[in-house]
Amino acid sequence: MAILSELATEVLIPIAGIIGIVFAVVQWVLVSKVKLSPAAAAAGGSKNGGYGDYLIEEEEGLNDHNVVVKCAEIQNAISEGATSFLFTEYQYVGIFMSIFAVVIFLFLGSVEGFSTKSQPCTYSKDKMCKPALFTALFSTVSFLLGAITSLVSGFLGMKIATYANARTTLEARKGVGKAFITAFRSGAVMGFLLASSGLVVLYITINVFKLYYGEDWEGLFESITGYGLGGSSMALFGRVGGGIYTKAADVGADLVGKVERNIPEDDPRNPAVIADNVGDNVGDIAGMGSDLFGSYAESSCAALVVASISSFGINHDFTGMCYPLLVSSVGIIVCLITTLFATDFFEVKAVNEIEPALKKQLVISTALMTVGLAIISWLALPAKFTIFNFGTQKEVSNWGLFFCVAIGLWAGLIIGFVTEYYTSNAYSPVQDVADSCRTGAATNVIFGLALGYKSVIIPIFAIALSIYVSFSIAAMYGIAVAALGMLSTIATGLAIDAYGPISDNAGAKKKKNTTCKKTTILQGFAIGSAALVSLALFGAFVSRAGVQVVDVLSPKVFIGLIVGAMLPYWFSAMTMKSVGSAALKMVEEVRRQFNSIPGLMEGTAKPDYATCVKISTDASIKEMIPPGALVMLTPLIVGTLFGVETLSGVLAGALVSGVQIAISASNTGGAWDNAKKYIEAGASEHARTLGPKGSDCHKAAVIGDTIGDPLKDTSGPSLNILIKLMAVESLVFAPFFATHGGLLFKLF
Repeated sequence: MAILSELATEVLIPIAGIIGIVFAVVQWVLVSKVKLSPAAAAAGGSKNGGYGDYLIEEEEGLNDHNVVVKCAEIQNAISEGATSFLFTEYQYVGIFMSIFAVVIFLFLGSVEGFSTKSQPCTYSKDKMCKPALFTALFSTVSFLLGAITSLVSGFLGMKIATYANARTTLEARKGVGKAFITAFRSGAVMGFLLASSGLVVLYITINVFKLYYGEDWEGLFESITGYGLGGSSMALFGRVGGGIYTKAADVGADLVGKVERNIPEDDPRNPAVIADNVGDNVGDIAGMGSDLFGSYAESSCAALVVASISSFGINHDFTGMCYPLLVSSVGIIVCLITTLFATDFFEVKAVNEIEPALKKQLVISTALMTVGLAIISWLALPAKFTIFNFGTQKEVSNWGLFFCVAIGLWAGLIIGFVTEYYTSNAYSPVQDVADSCRTGAATNVIFGLALGYKSVIIPIFAIALSIYVSFSIAAMYGIAVAALGMLSTIATGLAIDAYGPISDNAGAKKKKNTTCKKTTILQGFAIGSAALVSLALFGAFVSRAGVQVVDVLSPKVFIGLIVGAMLPYWFSAMTMKSVGSAALKMVEEVRRQFNSIPGLMEGTAKPDYATCVKISTDASIKEMIPPGALVMLTPLIVGTLFGVETLSGVLAGALVSGVQIAISASNTGGAWDNAKKYIEAGASEHARTLGPKGSDCHKAAVIGDTIGDPLKDTSGPSLNILIKLMAVESLVFAPFFATHGGLLFKLF
């Protein structure tokens, strides 16, 4: 028996979630003390009350009153644009959500012919379980709950970011320390709200469903898988739609503004600048929030499904069953302590201290989380227990399971730092890419592609090692909790990730804001966790569908393997083309305004921002549907027509090729982006020989950055969701595929 009682577990999990939400509210209150009113700003003290470095170069003739008014105007424009886009997107997504909820109910309800009679359990034939019709109903409800939680998470993240960016700008007038704290606290609001609300909603759902299911834990946790499907399906549309929006505006703004007109980035004369900053919020913030919420929900669901047919579920050990939720609860407390290191314990006094401070957050949270995992594994798990392993029960120790979670946690950190090494301009790979711009855009593209391909090596070895060790110790459950370990510090990771777009938008409000150190570490976490989550879901699907072994030499499996490996390329082609088409319209519109509006280049006339916002909105809404349909329909079509063996091949193929493409695309785009910034900053002797802005070398770097934009912010991140979503959808529909699937093979 575990040391931690069932009552203590029932208290600890919701309390951790509530603490996280309260901490987020406290951070919000602290950020809101920076007032967007001229009187409050004037009363805020002297301008040199910061910690040393100044972040803003005063514009001539612009007094305090005008600065605050200008910041408020720009914030309102960005906030209105982002809110308008998300409401439009959510209308379309709401229609999909309703239709797909009906599909789930009809498909799963038909497994037993919509019977309301109890049936023998799938894994324990001597026991009776609840009717399939009610499992279909509860799966539909959990799907809707996951979808709504994902949408709310994304929306709140966007509102927090747009609320914070003007305040970060005003604090930047006082020094780097105050600006950093404001931006980081704002990111923490999003991180803690998402992690805590995801945990609390899942915990409440389990307990409410338990009122009906009673002792039938197999059916209970099978229906909970809909929660992960709902979260990830919304994340897909958020990532693809937001990615198309932001990159269409970004590419249009850069090509015309920087290359043709030789004006700075985020210059208010550029008609696409508001659309670009709106895109940072709907793509980088709302999209990433929904993406990582989906990963968290899916890894939890995969672990719970396997645990329900292991000794935890068979013996009705509620504390052991809730181990994945306890890991997340400990993660929230650890991230809370870690956040205080950045905002209260240590001060950032100079710009060059920002990046090390963000990295320390990851290292501190990982180290503290390791200790927390050891404690919770000792308290919540019996010394010995069994885990379901493809038809047999494998004996596992509590320290073995601790090691599974810990290896996922540390593998995530390694992947994150490797990603940083290949995409940060502080290191030689990106500096080599920048140096290649001497001979033009072509060599820049060649070097960037080579960097992306090379950057795949170490992360894949880290993922492979995590898979082998965790599977050897605890079968598929080990892989699921390793993924959960990688995501256990999600609150800190999201705070760091949201910091980038918030300070980026803040930089758009003034000429010289250097708080923005756009972080790429979380991309590595997202991709690594997606690989582990997808494999865990794949294992749960194979078990639920009754597949004893996936034989790659079988024709049914092999054809699925080849088609599955092709899907990430098809999906990437769709998203890249969508960005290109939207960017084409944006470039034409920005050129038209520069050519037809008198005084625009001189700064005496105001550009038509609304038209550019409309172009991005219309394009993203229209173009997000085909990629979304490809991902959502593939498992349904393959499972129904070709059966579970072919679908197993499709899932394996998509996982293997999707992870490689996601890593290389994200890192290639990140390297090109930071090579351009390296030249623009001119911080080293080498960088100064490549500049200044507007030089041929800089223009070549801008072209590389423009090519990389859809790779790192649309196609690459969206592939995370493709491999996870197909796997969790297959798991949810596994009973239907096992019963009615393979129609073509049955006919012929």
